[in-house]
Amino acid sequence: MRRTTVLRTGLSAILLLGAWATAGIAPASAADAPSTASAPTTSTSSFTPASTAKAPASAGLLSAMQKDLGLTASQAKARLTAEKTATAVQGKARRAAGPSYGGSWFDPATGKLTVAVTSDKKAAAVRATGVAVRLVAHSARHLDAAKAQLDALSAPDGVASWHVDPKANRVVVNVVASSEDDNDVRTFVEQARKAGPVLVQRTSEAPKTFSAGTVGGDPYYTGNVRCSIGFSVYGGFVTAGHCGQPGAGVSGWDGSYIGNFQGSSFPGDDYAWVSVGNGWWTVPVVLGWGTVSDQLVRGSAVAPIGASICRSGSTSHWHCGNVLATNETVNYSQGAVYQMTKTSVCAEPGDSGGSFISGDQAQGVTSGGWGNCSSGGETWHQPINEILNRYGLTLHTA
Repeated sequence: MRRTTVLRTGLSAILLLGAWATAGIAPASAADAPSTASAPTTSTSSFTPASTAKAPASAGLLSAMQKDLGLTASQAKARLTAEKTATAVQGKARRAAGPSYGGSWFDPATGKLTVAVTSDKKAAAVRATGVAVRLVAHSARHLDAAKAQLDALSAPDGVASWHVDPKANRVVVNVVASSEDDNDVRTFVEQARKAGPVLVQRTSEAPKTFSAGTVGGDPYYTGNVRCSIGFSVYGGFVTAGHCGQPGAGVSGWDGSYIGNFQGSSFPGDDYAWVSVGNGWWTVPVVLGWGTVSDQLVRGSAVAPIGASICRSGSTSHWHCGNVLATNETVNYSQGAVYQMTKTSVCAEPGDSGGSFISGDQAQGVTSGGWGNCSSGGETWHQPINEILNRYGLTLHTA
């Protein structure tokens, strides 16, 4: 991790899980070598008093959203409030839609959640929950079934990913522009079209994971790999599966032993959890890196498509963007990973495993993507609730 004067206190004694998490999708760059004499410390400001933490948003978070999303302070504050309402109502709206549910997304322009339905008879009941309604041809169940058929195919390297896009009411297949004329790519697209309504889009680069070789000042190491901590759970923390295998030892920024990978899955999934002990412990914090105040984690309600989302990582620190897609299958060179969330947040190598957060709600751990924080790009995260359910873990919340 790079040195900064505002971060943490006694990291050899306090593991700020989630604070080092969130990264985007690019290889990590070198950082200052760890030094017990000059290593950054975390101030007790990381532990925001409950009365302060309950504020809708810190000034730092609003500032970050202004910078990364091009908003004014009042627009950022209004958007967070609207997104919180949308996140809370989406489950109720889906139940009202029943089998006609076609998906949902948040519209920053209107500040409302839009819910797609296939039956006009359900529109009034869905609209009564406080959302906008759009009539579509295909239900979410139909589109999910089509995507599942694509998941069963073997995708060539030129196919980057695929997901259900509720706004387009199609299964979107992302093809690397330089490979769109490849015979194997064409064959995959033909098979995809037979599965259901498909929209093919171009992407500039193929996705890749973003662990990195050992460089100084990183949040945690396993072997010669450096990754970022995700979110605190009781007994440890969650991170990316491609960062380590079960049983692998983990050390912190100062070289001291933290614990071991207790479970790990990659590809197919990209998640893992690490036990914590030996003088380290967990707190429900995502590190702001001096860009924003350290953020308390209060839950894991899923932000809708279109909502703002931020990440924290050991290489590129704190950045924000929007949720672009959910339940996307990402085709890495090592194999496909399913049920990922795509975002417009940038990231760089070493950010893998880091935390994605929307408001005060944990969203997931960084898996991979393309681009960097100079030119931009896209990043995927593995949803936190899937990880918690898989390993029977409980998120550490404030």
